[in-house]
Parts: sequence; C-alpha cells; structure tokens
Amino acid sequence: MEAGYGWVVDIDLEKFFDRVNHDVLMARVARRVRDKRLLKLIRAYLNAGILEEGVVQERYEGTPQGGPLSPLLSNILLDDLDKELERRGHRFCRYADDCNIYVKSEAAGQRVMESITGFLEKRLRLKVNRDKSAVARPGKRKFLGYTIMGQKNPRLKASSEAVRRLKGRLKKHLRRGRGQAPAKLIAEISPLLRGWIHYFKLASVRSTFEDLDQWLRRKIRCILWRQWKQPQTRARKLMERGIEKERARLSAMNGRGAWWNAGASHMNAAITLAWFSQQGLVSLREEHRRLHHPT
Repeated sequence: MEAGYGWVVDIDLEKFFDRVNHDVLMARVARRVRDKRLLKLIRAYLNAGILEEGVVQERYEGTPQGGPLSPLLSNILLDDLDKELERRGHRFCRYADDCNIYVKSEAAGQRVMESITGFLEKRLRLKVNRDKSAVARPGKRKFLGYTIMGQKNPRLKASSEAVRRLKGRLKKHLRRGRGQAPAKLIAEISPLLRGWIHYFKLASVRSTFEDLDQWLRRKIRCILWRQWKQPQTRARKLMERGIEKERARLSAMNGRGAWWNAGASHMNAAITLAWFSQQGLVSLREEHRRLHHPT
C-alpha cells in the first residue's frame, strides 16, 4: 500500500455466484471465444438445473458453486471491473469477487464507492451489498482473511474474523475430545493448525499466533483438569509432574473451576511447553518462524 493511500473501499458483491447474469457473462465470454460449439457448451453448463429434493429446478442466473469453470467465468466477467479501475487510475486488489480499492481520503472513498457501485449494477448487473461494503481504514477491514495494519510501514495480520473461525472449528474438536487421550486429540487438530498457519504465513504480526498458542494450551489443560475429576487424582497427577506435595494438595482442593485452574501457575508448571511438544502439538508461532526460516 503506497504512502498516502490510507483508506480502503471494500466492495462486497451480494451472492455473487448466485446472481451472475447469464447474458452479460456470455457476451464477455464471446469476446474471447470464437468457437460456437464451445459457447453453446458453456451456456448449457450455466443453464444446468439444480437438484432440490429430487426435483430439477431451472437456473436462469448464477454459476454453479464449486464448479470447475465458475472461478474462470467470474474473472472473465469482472475483468471489466479491473479495466475500469485501471482506466480511472485506482490502486486496487481483486481476487474473484473480493475487491479492495485504496484511496487517499474518506471523501474520495465515498465518491469511488458510489461510482463503482453504479458501474457494477448498471454495466454488469451485479448487486452490491451496501450493508457489508464500507469505506474505512485498512486496519478495520479484511481481504482474503488478512488485515493490513499501519500506513507508513504496512504489515499483514490474520484478521480477527479468521481467528474467530479457527477457534470455532477447534472448539468442536475440543468438545469431542474431552474423553480422549491428549495425544489423540492433538493428532486430530494438528492438520487443521498446519493448514491454517500455512495460509497465513504471509502475516508479519506474530502476536496473533502467540495468543492462539496460549489459548489452545489453556484449553487442553482445562480438559486434563476435568479428566482428573477428583481432588486426590488431581493432587497425584500434579505430583507426578513435579509439583511439590503440599502445593499439589492445596491446588487440587482450591474449589476453583477448570478454566481458572487451566491458567493457574500449578497447571502451567505441571503441563509444560515441553510436554505439549512431546505430545506433537503444533505451535503456530514456531511453525510460522520455520516457514520463514527453514533449516
């Protein structure tokens, strides 16, 4: 992001793949494809019905979501948007139907929002979701899961929404894993953690990964505390992990809840970072570091 471009016009296209106008799309495809047989085949692909409860519903707009041609066709259609933005001299990023346009002021952003909305709705017959679209500072919006932080020295960060979604997915596994051995639970969530950090490896704000690591370790300590159930079991488990006898007894009898104990010093001392590493838990912070500095 160039200096001075401190505002972003974040345009959200409402149900893009469901609302694409077939005639407008085919007119753009016909500019590039001369073979009438291929054009006929693409039109048949677009018109293919939707099977709902055993009944085929005809399709008059939209492209099949998940279909191999849909991303390509969306780019052919939205190439008109790219050309229009280039003609106007705008700085922008677009990926499929996600588009961010960078401007120098909020007033300029509002003007661009209004004119580009008109272009999309009149020329391409697409619907802009005005509730989700906005003119804002880049740090307040997201693009492909990332947020841009800072203006003079911009840095990429995993967006708060991306973090919430990851936590939501992890919580489902953690709830199911309350009766499992820790190693089995960790093996189950490891592919999810690796896939997530590989996607966000471009982020340079590392505190997000450190916070997630701490949250996940506390969640697993919480599961262990619940599994130990009885005070005498908890005291014994703490002593097995190096906690002095009297401290273990007092900690086991404190009457506090599992989440509080999972963040307390006795559980941090008993269930250490080394223990998590031995169990195979992926550290997002360390994996991010490894991706940037492979050995």
